[in-house]
Amino acid sequence: MLLLPRNTVSVTNVPGRNTREVTMSEVVRASLSIDSDLMSRFDQLIERSGLGNRSEVMRDLIRGRLMDEAWDSGEDGAVATVTLIYDHERRRLTRQMEDIGHAHHSEVMSSLHIHLDHHSCLEVIVLRGEPKNLRQIANHLMGLKGVLHGQAVFCRVPTNEDRR
Repeated sequence: MLLLPRNTVSVTNVPGRNTREVTMSEVVRASLSIDSDLMSRFDQLIERSGLGNRSEVMRDLIRGRLMDEAWDSGEDGAVATVTLIYDHERRRLTRQMEDIGHAHHSEVMSSLHIHLDHHSCLEVIVLRGEPKNLRQIANHLMGLKGVLHGQAVFCRVPTNEDRR
């Protein structure tokens, strides 16, 4: 039997996740008015994906939106991954990618290169820095001639407030 301090509950929302303690005064109940069809689709998504329960998914959505807002405002440092699939036979493309990496050496943390077939390569570049700079670097890389597909994922570096 797990003994917890008074006014504390043990929370386990997803099988396999660690249990954590939450002080009751930290939890606020909120109600939402949502179209029944939308709620049904949301519940199906939760069930199919194993995301937990409505409350946990809503907390994740809220945290994500708050992080997006902070990203857009440029308040904190950020990280990004830029995934590129490109034709390695395209003249000077690899050299251009290397030049961009060297020009932004303080933002480029790492890269991964994989040969997909005789003509195509996958490059994943990890960036860290100011949001505006990361977006510019990502757009520059994805816009190079010979890049067949490019996608960037941006995240703000979590703060102590995010960890609550």
